[in-house]
Amino acid sequence: MRPLLAALLLLAAPAAAQTRSETMTAQNQLPPPPMAQQRPYSYERHGVRVEDPYHWLKDESYPVVDDPDVLAYLRAENEYYEAAMAPHRPLIQQLVAEMRGRIQEDDSSVPVRDGDFLYWWAFSPGAQYRTWYRRPAAGGAPQVIFDEVAAAEGKQYFRLGAMEVSPDGRYAATMVDDSGAERFTLRIRELATGRDVETVTQVGIGAPVWTADSRGVVFTEVNENWRSYRARLHRLGEPAASDRTLYEETQNLAFTVDVGRTQDRRYILISTGENSSNEVRFVPADHPEAPPVLIMPRRPLIQYSVDASHGKLWILTNDDHVNFRIAEADPANPGDWHTIIAGSDTVYLRGITAFRDHLAITERVNGLDQIRLRAYDGSERRIPFAEPAYTVSLGANPEYAPAAYRLSYSSMVTPPTVYDYHPAENRLETLKVQPIPSGYDPGRYVTERIMVPSRDGRQIPVSIVYRRGFQRNGQGRLFLYAYGAYGYATPPSFSTNRLSMLDRGYAFAIAHIRGGDEMGYNWYLQGKLDRRTNTFNDFVDAARGLIAQHYTGAGRIAIQGRSAGGELMGAVVNQAPELWGAVVADVPFVDVVNTMLDESLPLTPGEWNEWGNPITDPAAFRYMLSYSPYDNVTRRAYPPMLISGGLNDPRVTYWEPAKWAARLRAMRTDHNLELLKINMGAGHGGRSGRWTALEETAEEYAFILSQMGFEEMH
Repeated sequence: MRPLLAALLLLAAPAAAQTRSETMTAQNQLPPPPMAQQRPYSYERHGVRVEDPYHWLKDESYPVVDDPDVLAYLRAENEYYEAAMAPHRPLIQQLVAEMRGRIQEDDSSVPVRDGDFLYWWAFSPGAQYRTWYRRPAAGGAPQVIFDEVAAAEGKQYFRLGAMEVSPDGRYAATMVDDSGAERFTLRIRELATGRDVETVTQVGIGAPVWTADSRGVVFTEVNENWRSYRARLHRLGEPAASDRTLYEETQNLAFTVDVGRTQDRRYILISTGENSSNEVRFVPADHPEAPPVLIMPRRPLIQYSVDASHGKLWILTNDDHVNFRIAEADPANPGDWHTIIAGSDTVYLRGITAFRDHLAITERVNGLDQIRLRAYDGSERRIPFAEPAYTVSLGANPEYAPAAYRLSYSSMVTPPTVYDYHPAENRLETLKVQPIPSGYDPGRYVTERIMVPSRDGRQIPVSIVYRRGFQRNGQGRLFLYAYGAYGYATPPSFSTNRLSMLDRGYAFAIAHIRGGDEMGYNWYLQGKLDRRTNTFNDFVDAARGLIAQHYTGAGRIAIQGRSAGGELMGAVVNQAPELWGAVVADVPFVDVVNTMLDESLPLTPGEWNEWGNPITDPAAFRYMLSYSPYDNVTRRAYPPMLISGGLNDPRVTYWEPAKWAARLRAMRTDHNLELLKINMGAGHGGRSGRWTALEETAEEYAFILSQMGFEEMH
């Protein structure tokens, strides 16, 4: 921990007060906000009657949204949003300029070797999207293999979801989504000519896998309910109608199908499962038509993942320890597992990659990322890193026997860094540190990791960064973020955008709450199903702990969460609205009960193991109803709120944020600003393009700054 330097000057508080005064004046000049009609609708489950007066905002023809009343309401909300943000456009433009100034416009990735070629991407100055290149590893001119700029021209949304080059280097299989609906078109591109020669499917998802002979691809498709339900084999030159189904999930609606390959490229893997249970099959990459071999049948609450090298299967599983173990098996008898590394209460095993010389093991010890290299003779070492808190992962390592291992690293004060680790020399080679053209001095910023108590006695890790000169006097402004679901950790990583808030006097903190897996897999289990409210309580308790340690005060905390983190925002706003000075909830999963009751929705069957099944389980229904943000809005004062959604979002459907915003506006007793913004041409990830994404971030920051004020730091 580095000490604060109190000698740095702050711009005096009246500037912030003036900002708030101007904000209130602007808000008083706004027209009345849209008020959605309340139309009588109710349903009964397990003896409980639930009123849902905004049910009509779900267009019954979804995924087509053409109900004129629904569209009129969403457009009215967007017009109100634009009117409310209009006075802050100069601030938004300033923020965009700052953020853009920290981005190298002609940025490029570090080339990665795969076979005879080096591959990389690059941005041209001003471009929203990347161009992908390769050149012979032995030397030669670069070749454009995919130009996202040209592919995105004229489109409101564009995303290259995957690009896989065939083993012989002649073709690329590309996955493109141009609506935000996450139904990708799989095409085969001939790299010598740059022409797309085949369209395989328009409802693909995930990354395709090439067969060993470069004459076929294995891919997955989604059905009408946006569930990845089957793996298919396409042979080049043959009609898509003749594609062969290698596996189709028919037993469990909650299971989704995925494909991959082993690091030695010997096997194509076909996995089916959900968040807590799965099973994996394999076929030889040189004979994909062979009957898939099941490694271990699915078992409740048991997960496993697989890689292969040296004629063995390497398996990561939680079958006998909550923090997983590593086992080996013979492909001829794949269900006979022998432990190589036992499970541990202190070491959380998270992933394995079976390279020729090492098993690369990603793990977490006391909440801190580690990478362990284990040679096949049993000797091992951890790759050393100097900072007390950071995030590190394996980067792009497509080859089976690389000379060095590519790593991705950052901390809350260290920009993203690409390393090659040379195991023979135990040496990290720095290949790239993210450039910040406008300048960045890490010595101006301080990062800390503290523990704060939860109401049930757990210690919650909190990562904090702030600019030197930030005063811990209980009056500071704080921006608090968390996710807290699905076992996804929120790493203490770097953000150039975040500097705009730090330089305006905000501290930024990440609460590593239960529901994520920062402190081990059990940390995740303690935040799901009938323990879901631990996640919300942890967030509120983290905020109160930061107040107790004088980082901030009640009403001086801005909070943000996305998707399941948006559910978190809704729950903590209902639980402790007095703590928050501003709330940003992006694509929030807030209509929990209704969504989990509707098994026709893409999200639902696969999520019952995460949230509970209110259709069949009365206790799950009542528990879910007790915290569902939409169902627990009451007549009270709420903080200023900015809520977003995407019309084409298949994960959190647009009506969830729309219904929640409508009920909040009808029930709130204050005059704080509430805004709803629905992206009419995008999905779960918001608008596409690197500059457009900056604009959305700048709008969210401007909303917070306009509601809470700021103090420029020098």
